[in-house]
Amino acid sequence: MPVEAIRTGGCLCGAVRYEVRGEPYQSGLCHCKTCRKITGSAFSATGNWHRWQFQMSGEISTFDKRSFCPACGSRLFFLFDDGVEVFLGTLDEAPYAISPMVEVWNIRREPWLAPVVGAVLHEGNEIASGKDEG
Repeated sequence: MPVEAIRTGGCLCGAVRYEVRGEPYQSGLCHCKTCRKITGSAFSATGNWHRWQFQMSGEISTFDKRSFCPACGSRLFFLFDDGVEVFLGTLDEAPYAISPMVEVWNIRREPWLAPVVGAVLHEGNEIASGKDEG
């Protein structure tokens, strides 16, 4: 019987900790304006798990449903009704063996950044949960 993957993560200061069990049902890169702003990078790398696969401890603050540590400011995850979208850079162990399944907002991808081989490409936000306007 295969062993279920358990990944842990948290914020920079350690005040917020979380655990995700199993594999994400979706993973990807997003090149939209919002993800650029919240990560301070050219894209975000995220994985989505069902809410029952996710546990956390510590106090979080939120802005527009995006959760972060109020002590150190680390952006952690986006909570929604039945799931959680985790910023993969907050996982404890890298590499974390989660390849992007999709890339969204490719119309905004930097020209120096090649598409991920094997990922399904979307010009805009066709598959996401309505959390971004581009």
